[in-house]
Amino acid sequence: MRILEVCAGDLASAHAAAQGGAQRIELCSSLELDGLTPSPDTIAAARRIEGLKLHVLIRPRAGDFVYDNADTGTMLRDICLARQLGADGVVIGALTPEGDIDIPRCRLLVEAAQGMQVTFHRAFDHARHPLRALEDIISLGCTRLLTSGQAPTAEAGIPLLRQLVLQADGRIIIMPGAGITPANARLILDQTGATEIHGSLRSPHNGHLITDPLLVNQTVLALSRPL
Repeated sequence: MRILEVCAGDLASAHAAAQGGAQRIELCSSLELDGLTPSPDTIAAARRIEGLKLHVLIRPRAGDFVYDNADTGTMLRDICLARQLGADGVVIGALTPEGDIDIPRCRLLVEAAQGMQVTFHRAFDHARHPLRALEDIISLGCTRLLTSGQAPTAEAGIPLLRQLVLQADGRIIIMPGAGITPANARLILDQTGATEIHGSLRSPHNGHLITDPLLVNQTVLALSRPL
């Protein structure tokens, strides 16, 4: 089964994702800052949406993915809160100043998840050695990796995405994301061998960009067509 995960930047977008037929959301806030951890109230409200798996972004601040102990403490508390509020998974990531996976820090985050699914987010797209970084992420026990293939869009990143899927060999889910549309979602999965895909699928509404249930539904239909 091919799965669409929608990046929902607010509660309205979470409802739109469910209305459009998405199977899962990555809930965050402040998409203009590439996403930050949502508020507890937003997590709790999203948890009440029926039929939708809920993964929560754990990112304490904008900017790079090199975190200090204070940042790490915040992320650990946010992971525990997400679990208490009933999240199905969390989305994490941290790098060293040199651009490698920060294994000790990420291990703390994965351990704090205590059985929830763990997605390593697009901090990976800033890693200096992507194939080695993939092995590090697998060694941490992460469930999946969200990546554009270190390109501006997942469609442009198809060559590396395909290589990551082959190298992963079922040990972790590779989930392409960035620039996903109903027109290219099927192409990206077909050409990479991935089975899950991640997009915000937004359109203008009252002066703001918000997840569009029609775009979500069109993407779901595109992914569900027989091969």
